[in-house]
Amino acid sequence: MKAANLINADLHCHSVVSDGTLTPEAVAERAAKNGVELWALTDHDELGGIARARAAAKANGMKYLTGVEISVTFADKTVHIVGLGFDETNPELIAGLASVRGGRLERAHEMSDGLAKVGIKGAFDGALKYVGNPDLISRSHFARHLVSSGVCPDTNSVFRKYLTEGKPGFVPHRWAKLKDAVTWIVEAGGEAVIAHPGRYGFSSNEEYALFTDFKNFGGRGVEVVTGSHSEAEYVIYADMAKEFKLAASKGSDFHSPDESRIDLGTLPDLVGSLQPVWELLEDRIE
Repeated sequence: MKAANLINADLHCHSVVSDGTLTPEAVAERAAKNGVELWALTDHDELGGIARARAAAKANGMKYLTGVEISVTFADKTVHIVGLGFDETNPELIAGLASVRGGRLERAHEMSDGLAKVGIKGAFDGALKYVGNPDLISRSHFARHLVSSGVCPDTNSVFRKYLTEGKPGFVPHRWAKLKDAVTWIVEAGGEAVIAHPGRYGFSSNEEYALFTDFKNFGGRGVEVVTGSHSEAEYVIYADMAKEFKLAASKGSDFHSPDESRIDLGTLPDLVGSLQPVWELLEDRIE
């Protein structure tokens, strides 16, 4: 029997239901072709792809966990919390995610206004062409429009020039509270996981506060091996997982064949001394 840490799991990726470019079915097929054995689709603040993802996982012979990625404001920055293995019909979770989605449309209009001030007109309508659900319009959709219209050569340069803090298209958004997001997931029967902690640029004290509060609120996992981390960060967050007695997760954070740094199913294994988060979820794997 394969050791738990050697299972090829990919528990963080996105489809057109949020800001990915492939359907849930296409993401599942790509994951399976790349050898993924345990899979979760974790669209941003949205459960609308779960039924399709479940069916596609079964059709492609993969074990499956329900998934979502919730946007949280912590220490004045946006942090993401992944939920795994929950009941997607839970009313509190559904209502909570609806509240998080509510501010995206207004924020998108403000982003478009900021871009117009530097000569980029019609960005809102352009971004909408890449959106499956207008309630989930995001910076990624604006980035794709700016690339397709020739403003920038690729999405990374769009973010650097226009869509990060201090740039003309950046608009901050107040997301869920950390306590609320973790509580929604846990009370729906799932496990909460800090997504790609190396991305946030926190000071040591801020990061310690994030991990401490997260665990106190009932969170039990952290992404260690992720497409957003360097190899050095794998080691840093493996140590953090051990220090805070958190289970380790892994996921590519795949959005698109053309945009993502890491493809589905291609990450290295978790080191053997870490407890895989899927060991906490054995009774919820489908």
